[in-house]
Amino acid sequence: MFENKVAVVTGGAKGIGKAIVEEFQKEGAKVCVIDLLPNDYYVGDLADQTVLEDFARKVITDYGHVDYLINNALPLMKGIRECSYEEFNYALRVGVTAPFYLTKLFACHFAPGAAIVNISSSRDRMSQLQTESYTAAKGGISALTHALAVSLGGKVRVNAVSPGWIDTNYTVYEGPDADQQPAGRVGNPMDIANMVLYLCSAKAGFITGENICIDGGMTRQMIYHNDFGWTLREEGTE
Repeated sequence: MFENKVAVVTGGAKGIGKAIVEEFQKEGAKVCVIDLLPNDYYVGDLADQTVLEDFARKVITDYGHVDYLINNALPLMKGIRECSYEEFNYALRVGVTAPFYLTKLFACHFAPGAAIVNISSSRDRMSQLQTESYTAAKGGISALTHALAVSLGGKVRVNAVSPGWIDTNYTVYEGPDADQQPAGRVGNPMDIANMVLYLCSAKAGFITGENICIDGGMTRQMIYHNDFGWTLREEGTE
């Protein structure tokens, strides 16, 4: 399905990104990874404009076009108590600015039938304490998704995937960790990689501007104290 297609994957050296890279490679795609961690293609910081420009030049020099852009790189997660101004902006540069700028750099080089998939998070619609930098970045990339889908309409399809709890070590959980999930288990990277490849395929040719949440149903579940077995336990109590 993806034989000789060119896929760009940010943050592709581990976790969800690595699973996406490996699935594309199994299908015959040429994959260009950019990550701070060691990898076979390009090591660099997505928060740096010059790095993005150099990376884009390398991709186009090597392959001449891009079929798929997967914006997966992980933003910094810090909360309002500890996150500095610089750190907050760094998270936004990695999580929102880099996807925007890579799209801009590749705009004239997307092949017919091209697709962009942005990896957001279920945290774009719900939060835990002290996660402001990450949550803001994921909210930003979700909004960027539908904006780009309209601006690039007829040229590139743009969608997002919002993972919930994904265990990148493929740990199999039992008991409450699994039982609390309407799907009955914790997710793993293949749950996300499979959707990404589907969204890049011709089978998804009428889908653009969407944000698909893959979280085992957790964000659809109402939770109230002392209702249907749920209990709020105050900090420091058993």
